Amino acid sequence: MAASRPSRSVSARDISIGCERLDGAGSWDTLEWTKIEPVTRSVSHANFEFLLEAERVLDEGHGVVLVNTDEAGTLFVTNFRLLFLSDGTRNIVPLGTIPLATIEKFNKMVVKIQSTSRNTNKSSSRRLLQIIGKDMRIIVFCFRPRTKQRRAIFDALSRCTKPERIWDLYAFTCGPSKFSNLSPKVRLLNEYFRLLGKGFHHASMRMIEDGSFTMSNDSWRISDINFNYSLCQSYPFALLVPKSVSDDEIIQASNFRARSRVPAVSWCNPETGAVLARSSQPLVGIMNTRSTADEKLVAALCAQLIDGKDSRRKLYIADARPRKNALANGAMGGGSESSSNYFQSEIVFFGIDNIHAMRESFARFRDYLDTHGAASSDGMSSFLRHGGWTWGGGNLSSMSASVSTLGDSGWLIHVQSVLAGSAWIAARVALESAAVLVHCSDGWDRTSQLVSLANLMLDPYYRTFTGFQALVEKDWLAFGHPFSDRVGMPSISGSSFELSRNASSTGSFSSSPLRQSSGSSQASNSSHAQNNYSPIFLQWVDCVSQLLRIYPFAFEFSSNFLVDFLDCVLSCRFGNFLCNSEKERQICGVDESCGCLWAYLADMRSSEGRSHAHYNLFYDTLKHNGPLLPPAAALAPTLWPQFHLRWACPFESQAGELEAECRNMAIKFSELQKAKEVAEMKAKEYLAAMEILNVDLQNEKQVSSSAMNLAKRASKENAAIQRAVQSLGCRVNFTNSSDSTVDVESSLMETSQRLSLPRRESEYTMEHNDRSDLSVSITVEADDVAPSSSPLGQVCETLCPLRTQGRGCQWPDAACAQLGSQFIGLKANFDAFDRLSIYDRYFKSE
Repeated sequence: MAASRPSRSVSARDISIGCERLDGAGSWDTLEWTKIEPVTRSVSHANFEFLLEAERVLDEGHGVVLVNTDEAGTLFVTNFRLLFLSDGTRNIVPLGTIPLATIEKFNKMVVKIQSTSRNTNKSSSRRLLQIIGKDMRIIVFCFRPRTKQRRAIFDALSRCTKPERIWDLYAFTCGPSKFSNLSPKVRLLNEYFRLLGKGFHHASMRMIEDGSFTMSNDSWRISDINFNYSLCQSYPFALLVPKSVSDDEIIQASNFRARSRVPAVSWCNPETGAVLARSSQPLVGIMNTRSTADEKLVAALCAQLIDGKDSRRKLYIADARPRKNALANGAMGGGSESSSNYFQSEIVFFGIDNIHAMRESFARFRDYLDTHGAASSDGMSSFLRHGGWTWGGGNLSSMSASVSTLGDSGWLIHVQSVLAGSAWIAARVALESAAVLVHCSDGWDRTSQLVSLANLMLDPYYRTFTGFQALVEKDWLAFGHPFSDRVGMPSISGSSFELSRNASSTGSFSSSPLRQSSGSSQASNSSHAQNNYSPIFLQWVDCVSQLLRIYPFAFEFSSNFLVDFLDCVLSCRFGNFLCNSEKERQICGVDESCGCLWAYLADMRSSEGRSHAHYNLFYDTLKHNGPLLPPAAALAPTLWPQFHLRWACPFESQAGELEAECRNMAIKFSELQKAKEVAEMKAKEYLAAMEILNVDLQNEKQVSSSAMNLAKRASKENAAIQRAVQSLGCRVNFTNSSDSTVDVESSLMETSQRLSLPRRESEYTMEHNDRSDLSVSITVEADDVAPSSSPLGQVCETLCPLRTQGRGCQWPDAACAQLGSQFIGLKANFDAFDRLSIYDRYFKSE
């Protein structure tokens, strides 16, 4: 007997493979199953159109319910992603489909549900699988009991989400395909050439191999001191350094910086001489150790005079850490600089927390959004899922940066700290033409955030598609942000991020992620110090989206581009963001073995041109062609709906009304433009056809004119022939009939006799368009001819030109003398006409 329905229920869905009926309740813990038939067949994977290149299905589960949306379907585990296919539409459900690399952790859950039936007191249990993603989503799948499908999916995820080697990733299995990757080293040199004012030079692999890339201007030079990564393993092969400092001095200075990450130029202004540099913390320790080489290198950053005057530019050393953290690092051999050791310098602390604080804040932020979302994984605690129309007491469309509406996650506070620090750096460089050196502890997390965001504010080039790529490759990839550790993928050493997995648990979901060691195969839930996973790069992209919101006219790319870009990074589908450094990517051969993220995104844009969603419709190159220096009041961050809310609250994640309307207008304009082009092409075709018809018409006119001329000539010839015949004393009549007749008349005769002559088509018949015959009637007239005794005599006397009046026949042997005995009628001899001489003068007379 089926259990009674709860108060909130959805319509039952067909499960095409083995399931009769599934009733979805208002939350996952009240789902009720009715009769379930065992699966007797499996789905063929050969014709799956939704599989990517080199993607293969490893395991599958049928009759699985996505609790977030109460939708039944089939769950597949492939070598690239966890894929959920709807049973109703057979389409991919985006919420239930997540790349394996994007999964932060997954848990098996067993939740006991008290039966609502009055006939039994037994309680049932639901077998659930919780998936927590690095892209803000938390999804829960419910499996049928007694099928062991959940265990199969769980085991497949355990094997695939934690590859032992980096070469086991899908990016290497798929290969470069059509998204081949050019050498990032070439692109880095091209960016250095641009900063030196030598953009007319173009880098090449040959230039790298022969070492001819070491160019310079008056202040800076490209050094190959780290060509073999002997100076610093996490730095790029080429460094932009002050021209006045030698390579030997750079080597000495590297001993004074953590991980040998010496001060190197990230951006410089060729006009003002202002410079933005980066490094790691100095190794001053508790003894306040000094380094002459390091002090000289830092001083060389501001050695150039301002506007040719005697005054030297100011030096700011921006420490991204809180002051107390810097002091604590001093006890472990690190620390921060002293302004007394660096001439005309000022030390500033930004107070940005470390990677562990960011990870915890991000987890709380994600839990808060899932708890209150319309597609929450826990339907009982979601206000919006139960018909509410507001989010946490406020409407998201007009929501300001109120920390209270986001619980105690603190995520927006951290975003604001990074934005404020970057804006401060950009203002010092742009307004004071100062030199700024930025560092944190190792110089690859908070330093990368601040330097790249300040570059984005300073240089309009970085706010274009090509400039954004150059910025990311320079300040994140080349300068060694440890993407494998921060994203949780295996590195060249073979160590990998251990995903948090609970074999089984009973009760509610955990509200925050568990911590594990990145260098050990054993999970560690107690200490987060060894867990290197942290959403540092995601936080930076969040900061970029905030700038895009503040300055909608300054960026060529849109928020949708940032979302797709971040998804590609987290999915590890391409090789650009694998490994922890440029050196590791070179050892792994990532550039040759994997596809390129940038080529993939460019291919997406090329399909639709400027109307693609990646393009910012409001972009104006003239409106913000200089630095962006936002005031402090404008740096209050808000939710990034396109990324933060796309899973928990999809209807709120759409773009703003104005942007959506403009994009729709742009799409319509593009469609009209295409229709115009099609119409213009058709018009050209019609014009070409008309020209051809005109030519044919002219030809027809010429033919008609020729025919008319021929007809006139024929008419003249006929008139001439008629006159020639009449000169013989005959009258010729042309009539339309089947026979030709000759009428012989005499003025002296009272009666006329018509003799019919047989038709000779080859001699006198003319063919007309109506296929009628032209007959010739010849009437012979005789004036002053004596009457004869017979009509034949009259004809003879009339026709014979040799017969004269009063004389006899001069042709006694002529044929005409034999007519009386041979013919009843008279036969006109038309052969005589052929022998008749007709002169040209006949045709010239009218």
